[in-house]
Amino acid sequence: MVELPAKYGGKPVRTTPLPSIANSSGRLFNNEEIKLLMEVIRSGRLNRVYGTFVRKFEAEFAKIMEVKHAIASTSGTAAIHVALGACNIGPGDEVITTPITDMGTIIPILFQNAIPIFADITLETFNLDPKDVERRISDKTQAIIVVHLFGMPAEMDIIMEIAEKHNLYVIEDCAQAYLAEYKGRLVGTIGHMGAFSLQQSKHITSGDGGVTITNDDELAYRARLFADKGWDREIRRYHPFLGNNYRMTELQGAIALAQLNKLKWVVERRRKLAQLLNRKLEELDGIYPPKVPKYCKHSYWQYPVRVDTEILKVSIKEFSQALKAEGIPNSIGYVPPVYLQPVLAKKQAYKDPRCPFECPLYGKSIKYEPGMCPNAERIQNHVLVLPWNEFYTKKDIEDIARAFEKLVAYYKIINM
Repeated sequence: MVELPAKYGGKPVRTTPLPSIANSSGRLFNNEEIKLLMEVIRSGRLNRVYGTFVRKFEAEFAKIMEVKHAIASTSGTAAIHVALGACNIGPGDEVITTPITDMGTIIPILFQNAIPIFADITLETFNLDPKDVERRISDKTQAIIVVHLFGMPAEMDIIMEIAEKHNLYVIEDCAQAYLAEYKGRLVGTIGHMGAFSLQQSKHITSGDGGVTITNDDELAYRARLFADKGWDREIRRYHPFLGNNYRMTELQGAIALAQLNKLKWVVERRRKLAQLLNRKLEELDGIYPPKVPKYCKHSYWQYPVRVDTEILKVSIKEFSQALKAEGIPNSIGYVPPVYLQPVLAKKQAYKDPRCPFECPLYGKSIKYEPGMCPNAERIQNHVLVLPWNEFYTKKDIEDIARAFEKLVAYYKIINM
């Protein structure tokens, strides 16, 4: 007999919550963070201009990433904005990016009064489809923001070839992809600039925070100024261009510095656990765990699973609800395509809806509407995203797998 799922009256696989990034069950803070925070407080220097911890964090981050420059900021969103400012992206420029991402990728484009252009994704990786990227390039295109979604590296070789051919900047959004690798190279070091987030849910965290990296000296100079009100502090009160105040505090810097020592363990632990679940889910009809190319290393910020609703003859919504009833948290499709959000679809970025979408410097109009990126819209009906954490145990992984096994067996029988 097939075991009855909890959604339909059976007993759930688990009743205790999994470790979560929302509290101490899924976050690693200990005496190292406390010690460095106390040093900051005792010094009386909480601002990075007077302190040393943010600078130490920047130096250590650059060392880990094997790049020349790292510029800390207040958030992952700020880190992307710093990169765009460094690349001098402005009114009338187009920036191509993915529709399946946090709004933090898009907000900096709009604040530079540039136009986000969305290319579709591949159904295998959920990352940008390079062919569609090239198809979207126009004479207004100045940059590509590549998002390594969930920690899966995008096809950077092809994207860099396209960028070089069309003389475009490439900014890597690595908020979800610490220590992910593409053909032996760390993501964030392949494009012209990389941007990382230290928000609560990321592999390491200082609550909020960001860091932008590059090997380009000129871009680094502009990035440092852009994050500090456009202020070249080598010259008294000298502001050569417009910047913002994205200075990371010393308190954030101290926590971020302590967290860096744990980054390698966090990523390696997440990979080990994911590989264990991969092997279990690969055996199930209609369930497809992340398929990682041999030349890539995934860093598993979250764990996406494709569900073949035709094989199982169940809607993604019902499968999601049934999985939750078994005690396994999940969400459908991660986020809807961002171009369907009112800020874009209804052109509500600023008080005047023409800005920046009908800027005279742009010289044309744009619409954001359903059907722009079919694959991005399709995954809303085929993908479940599970939270992932370094503090999961082998028993937790077994429970997740058992919940999937239980549901697959049930739906295959009742829908025969």
